Amino acid sequence: MRDLIAGAVRFSLVTWIMCGLVYPLVVNGFAQALFPAQANGSLIRASDGTIVGSYRIGQNWTDPRWFHGRPSATLGADPADPDKTISAPYNASNSGASNLGPTSRDLWQRLMTDRKALDSEYPAIAGRKIPSDFLTTSASGLDPDISIANAMLQAPRIAAARGISADEVRSLINDHIVGRDLGVLGEPRVNVLELNLALQRATR
Repeated sequence: MRDLIAGAVRFSLVTWIMCGLVYPLVVNGFAQALFPAQANGSLIRASDGTIVGSYRIGQNWTDPRWFHGRPSATLGADPADPDKTISAPYNASNSGASNLGPTSRDLWQRLMTDRKALDSEYPAIAGRKIPSDFLTTSASGLDPDISIANAMLQAPRIAAARGISADEVRSLINDHIVGRDLGVLGEPRVNVLELNLALQRATR
């Protein structure tokens, strides 16, 4: 019996050292050596070196002067009642989707409400087909990118809010298009944070 207990303790100790210390240190060492930017969070810095966000995690832009990301269904604790949750777009500590399927009445009502608000904000697109990422949320709730068509439809609003031409805004979009990964995966897109930083630099 004593030998069994001693063997179990030795095995647990070795497993803890290998899996809890050695493996993470080796993997982190390789990551820091080969992919330091990604290993440290794909951080984006302003011109003065201040960290303004991550290339991989979206932010909740609401001011009309900026490009907006796609809707986010992430939740957060209700300040009035910690046992409840409330909508908290782009809450990086609680990544997740709404889990509402295509037959969900709640999803349909939310889409209809958001479409009416969108048509009010963008009268030029009322009744027109629009990119799905204008209204649908991503699986993570933290999607940092939007489609090129989405960005282009936002250009007139941003131009009007900043007092510049829509062509200038479209030019910025074209300059920041990210192609398919490995040339075949995904769709061409733009990163919202990088696009907004470029917009800030161009309109100071």
